[in-house]
Amino acid sequence: MSEKGKGKKEQPQPTEKVAQKPTGKPTEKPAGKPTEKPAEKPTEKPEEKPEEKPVEKPKEKKPAKVKKKEKPAYTRYKVDATGLTRLLPYCERCGSGYFMADHGNRFACGHCGFTRYKRA
Repeated sequence: MSEKGKGKKEQPQPTEKVAQKPTGKPTEKPAGKPTEKPAEKPTEKPEEKPEEKPVEKPKEKKPAKVKKKEKPAYTRYKVDATGLTRLLPYCERCGSGYFMADHGNRFACGHCGFTRYKRA
């Protein structure tokens, strides 16, 4: 058998170039143009004003959020000579104590979301 077929795999050569270390020789500058700067004219600096910091305005406090007041109980009942009558129905799912809101063509429970449509 040949030595190539004994299970040795050839490793591919790396394709990336590795940065070479400098050899210690200084790089030479091109001798085309001189690097000297022309003489600058003396310029007068304007009088420096002390920097004024912007005045911070005090932050305005947001007004407290207005909570909705619960409607009093007398708005849900009507007093007759015979006694009290409910103006709004109770929720069928939640039971007594949970009134349904009147939305024109339907009644809706605010607690569970049950909706009952009115008859046309």
